[in-house]
Amino acid sequence: MTKYLISFPSAAMDVTAEELPAVAAAARAVVQEAKDAGVWVFGGGIDESVPPVMVDGAGAVREETYPQTSRLEGGYSILELPSHDAALKWAAKMAAACRCAQEVRAFQYDPAS
Repeated sequence: MTKYLISFPSAAMDVTAEELPAVAAAARAVVQEAKDAGVWVFGGGIDESVPPVMVDGAGAVREETYPQTSRLEGGYSILELPSHDAALKWAAKMAAACRCAQEVRAFQYDPAS
């Protein structure tokens, strides 16, 4: 089976403060459904209050990012699924719950992971 990354950037979730509890409950329900189905691997939102850093092979830490990931934020889920079509169906459930479109990407197969 293939692992899929299903994600969205923070700005895509355009809901009011009043709507947020219902959206959070709906998202948690989809997560629980994925857990119950045995396809959930991992998920969560990027903590945007913690700045990203770069760590090199010698362990040196710099307060910077790769330019293309300087705006990496939002919500991420990793599901292990039998097909791309299954990933699209789960993404649709997440899109409905979060009220925003979801991006779907497949991880390359690695027998050790």
